Amino acid sequence: MRRPMVAGNWKMNGTRASVAELIEALREQKLPSKVEIVVFPSCVHASQVLRGLEGLAVAVGSQDCAGQPGFGALTGEISATQLVDVGCEWVLVGHSERRLVLGEDDEVVSRKFAAALGCGLKPILCLGESLEERQAGQTLEVVGRQLAHVVAEVGIAAFERAVVAYEPVWAIGSGLTATPEQAQEVHAAIRKQLAQEDERVANGVRILYGGSVKAENAVELFGMADIDGGLIGGASLKANEFGAICRAAGN
Repeated sequence: MRRPMVAGNWKMNGTRASVAELIEALREQKLPSKVEIVVFPSCVHASQVLRGLEGLAVAVGSQDCAGQPGFGALTGEISATQLVDVGCEWVLVGHSERRLVLGEDDEVVSRKFAAALGCGLKPILCLGESLEERQAGQTLEVVGRQLAHVVAEVGIAAFERAVVAYEPVWAIGSGLTATPEQAQEVHAAIRKQLAQEDERVANGVRILYGGSVKAENAVELFGMADIDGGLIGGASLKANEFGAICRAAGN
């Protein structure tokens, strides 16, 4: 039985004051114990969030890490080693905004995935297609290629310590959401692709859906056989909404 998971990506948002308010509001939420919950604040707020959520069953992760593990001359980057030292447990790898806006290709994503695992972080590997690619019928091809590159780099066993997130690019922050059936089709294809390498690992991997998930559509999305929770963007900045999504995953 795969444990449901809800991850909140705060992206490039927050001040010390607003983060403190969000932490306080999260502490007032009734969060389901059977759902694994992680939040991904900006790195500058990681320590504040770790302190603020102490005693609450909510883990903290980073939105990115360097492809180079350990330490070195790489100005502006943050290594997985440093993130573990701060107290982070998770890291997002390959988010579409980094792929599209910052030009990270499959090779860069694979290096970051490997670096995270090698340093003890648990990566959430983000996969997804653009609107143009979906309209051209290339969704499964694009997602399959992104996944295959990482599997080839690190091996299927690595996914025993990782999570996959399917996030159609056209649904992120747009208000558009893949239908439960559309999302399930891609999630099932991801699991099938992993099963071709190792069926046991594939059956155990949690696959999250990301793309304008809200409390009102979460129950139906999470009810699909291969959708194990959500990677939440804007709604994770609203404690009541995020709490409701977590409870939907628990149902």
